[in-house]
Amino acid sequence: MTAADPTPPRREPAPSLTQLVELVTDYAKQETLDPIKGAGRWIGFGLAGAATLGIGLAMVLLGVLRLLQTEWEAATSAAWSWVAYLIALVLCLVFLALTISRINTSALTKEHR
Repeated sequence: MTAADPTPPRREPAPSLTQLVELVTDYAKQETLDPIKGAGRWIGFGLAGAATLGIGLAMVLLGVLRLLQTEWEAATSAAWSWVAYLIALVLCLVFLALTISRINTSALTKEHR
């Protein structure tokens, strides 16, 4: 408002209640449902990959155990039969440590853009 213009500035009309409800509903959908829909696909591929990797590693570990039991003569004696299981367990722990070290936590916490 200036000295030459005595009229007050014109204000925009206030939004109606239905417009306000629509605005809040759209905002809630945008901030909650849309990220969940995007995460569903990400979770689905993650679960499928984890199941496939788990089955594959179990087969590899069983194969290593069977190989040790059949081809290593010391593993067939009663006194040393537990060593093949120990080797398979250590190999399993190595695979577990490698898998955990490869988890990318920064991708899990980044903002949805």
